[in-house]
Amino acid sequence: MSQIEQLIDIAIAEDIGDGDHSSLSCIPSTAQGQVKLMIKQAGVLAGMEIASLVYRKIDGLVEFFPHLPDGAEVNFGDIAFIAKGKVHSLLQAERIVLNIMQRMSGIATQTRQYVKRVEGTKTKVLDTRKTTPGMRILDKMAVRIGGGYNHRMGLYDMIMLKDNHVDFAGGISQAIQKAREYLSKTGKTLDIEIETRNLQEIEEVLRVGGVKRIMLDNFSVEQTHEAVKLINGLFETESSGGITLETIRAYAEAGVDFIS
Repeated sequence: MSQIEQLIDIAIAEDIGDGDHSSLSCIPSTAQGQVKLMIKQAGVLAGMEIASLVYRKIDGLVEFFPHLPDGAEVNFGDIAFIAKGKVHSLLQAERIVLNIMQRMSGIATQTRQYVKRVEGTKTKVLDTRKTTPGMRILDKMAVRIGGGYNHRMGLYDMIMLKDNHVDFAGGISQAIQKAREYLSKTGKTLDIEIETRNLQEIEEVLRVGGVKRIMLDNFSVEQTHEAVKLINGLFETESSGGITLETIRAYAEAGVDFIS
């Protein structure tokens, strides 16, 4: 939670600066009131826990009353929460809370759409590292709320050998070998995933072994069927690249374990 608290501190500092002069100029400092968050569009609610934390950070005396949980499917007119306390505090928190919850709810809503498309298959929907700098922890939290799974938080919690790594290392075999030597030397216990661009590269991975997951990058649905058959459950499989809401079901039905 410390990383989230740091993020909220930055948000408060950039928005309030040396004071909310709009409120200070025309509202008595002792004024009490309440606000409510009303939903204006159907979707998946996300960020309730973070909203409560924002209010506590700004004013520990603000009372926060949640009406709906994170992950709830909401519609126009639903009330997510009510907050009561000093009007100055409520107004200072307003835009920060809205910015965070609108962003997180948008991500959770879109994630839920993809997750629903693969219902009935074994496939799990993953996120990526393609997040707004500084917002990753909230973006990935929203993915989980929407029913998806986190791939990796950063470069530090998995070895993912992409095409650039393979090319610079001199090939599939060399990249895997060097990664395994690195883990042995450093004593780290990280999973290894390797990106493949065609069936020939998959065959090379199968010969070398030593990885947990094979990524099928920019494979067609037909090629994915072939790849899954070739891998035959020896390693986890992940489809990635150019997959849309319209095509995700076909990739899931090809039998991959994950789609990012």
